[in-house]
Amino acid sequence: MAILDINEIREILPHRYPFLLVDRIVEMEAERIVGIKNVTHNEPFFQGHFPDFPVMPGVLIVEAMAQTAGVLVLKTIPDRHSKLVLLVAIENARFRRPVVPGDTLRMEMKVIKRKASVAKMAGVATVDGVVVAEAEVMCKLADKEEKPAAQA
Repeated sequence: MAILDINEIREILPHRYPFLLVDRIVEMEAERIVGIKNVTHNEPFFQGHFPDFPVMPGVLIVEAMAQTAGVLVLKTIPDRHSKLVLLVAIENARFRRPVVPGDTLRMEMKVIKRKASVAKMAGVATVDGVVVAEAEVMCKLADKEEKPAAQA
């Protein structure tokens, strides 16, 4: 049972297809959130990664984890429509097994540290109870009017 469905997530996150990587939120507390991504063969990245053995890129698994974290951060901010959550750091990322079409990716993120405009969260992504990825992500709140700094 979803706490937030895709339409409610779209009201919180600015991401859109093909880059919205969270389908629903199934658990949410003040310092913890669980998101779900249903991985289908229709994902655009499977055309090139890899055509004969489709594997979800690890960076997109981490992005899905960061988007899940972003829902938690933005959900608690009253003026969230004027804010962006920018990913500023990824630490201790580990990939344990491939994520393939048909998998249901479950992303559990927990707050490690939180300040006014910065949050650091640790997460684990699983498929059928088996860990597929782990990472710590740090995100910063920015005003939508601000131009994001150039990324290398």
